[in-house]
Amino acid sequence: MAKEKGRKLIAQNKKARHDYLILDTYEAGLVLTGTEVKSLRQGRASLVDGFVQIDDGEAWLYNVHVPEYSQGTWTNHAARRKRKLLLHRAEIDKLYGKAQETGHTVVPLSLYFKDGRAKVEIALAKGKKEYDKRQALREKQDRREAARAIAAARRRQRA
Repeated sequence: MAKEKGRKLIAQNKKARHDYLILDTYEAGLVLTGTEVKSLRQGRASLVDGFVQIDDGEAWLYNVHVPEYSQGTWTNHAARRKRKLLLHRAEIDKLYGKAQETGHTVVPLSLYFKDGRAKVEIALAKGKKEYDKRQALREKQDRREAARAIAAARRRQRA
């Protein structure tokens, strides 16, 4: 059986990009059980309530929902258990120092397979205020309207 290559996205946390200002991103490995890997290969996971906490010099991923494997037996995993993240010591120390600052947190952005290994993209983030969120939505809507207007003008030119 050939080893799979490339990046296969499993889950994304779009809400995190809306609720937080992303300052820095990291790629981390995950310590998983066999049934968790099989469940992820089926493309089932949710990062919505997930967050990263650093305890005793180790990074842990909390509240990420990986549903139980449908063909699993009594060896199945708990859906919302804490999972250890594999990061370099310098990265953990940097994240810990920055996360201690007021308003900063570490959130998961995406969960994917990279060359057959489960990885999670985590980000050092700062919470946005309500008016920042509205401003970001307004900018997104303005870009979309501008793109529509350009496309309509091009269609009129061709006709």
